[in-house]
This record gives sequence, C-alpha cells and structure tokens, in this order.
Amino acid sequence: MRKQREAEVFRITGARQSLADDVRGRQRRYVISMLIRTLSVLLTVVLWNVQRPLAIGTLVIGALLPYVAVVIANAGRENAPSLPSSFIDPPVRPAIGPPESVPEPRHSRPGDPTADRS
Repeated sequence: MRKQREAEVFRITGARQSLADDVRGRQRRYVISMLIRTLSVLLTVVLWNVQRPLAIGTLVIGALLPYVAVVIANAGRENAPSLPSSFIDPPVRPAIGPPESVPEPRHSRPGDPTADRS
C-alpha cells in the first residue's frame, strides 16, 4: 500500500478577482460617476436663475467629479493583505515530552573503581 501525502488545500476566499471582472467594475464606476456629473451640470443650467446657491453647489460637484472618477477608475487592482491565508495549516503533532521520572545521579563512594578522580 502506497503512503499518500496530504494534498495542500486552497481556500476560495484567497483567490483574487479576475482581471476582466476588475476592469468591468472600474468601467461601471466611471460611467456612473459621469452620469452623476452630467445630471449635476444639467441641474446647474436649470437652477441657475431659480436657486443660485444650489446651482453653484451642483456646478462644483460637476467640476470636481471627473477628477475623482478618473482617480477611482485608475486605482488598479485591489490588494489582498487582509484576506486569510490561502493555505490551511496541517495539524501540529505534539512533541515528545520529558520522561516522568528522572533517575537520580550516582554518587561515588570512596574506593569505587568507577569514580572519577580529579
């Protein structure tokens, strides 16, 4: 009978998002940001003579949102340092402990031929 080694087990939570999914998600966030920018610019035009302070707020949002959208879209792939390890550690086997009874050292007697003479 052949002895089998335990295979390494991978957790699926340790896998990164695919590159295609990452690019698709960044494109989706960029398009949503640009839609919000378009709405804010249209609201600026509509509200300019009606509610000037609100129109100025929407104008500021419309001016700053492209920069924020580009920074978010170009942020790149996510880092995964906080994810758990991809490997499951094998169980740790306990080490052999000390013997329960330790023999006491022999004391030499005078005239014993096995005694060390220093």
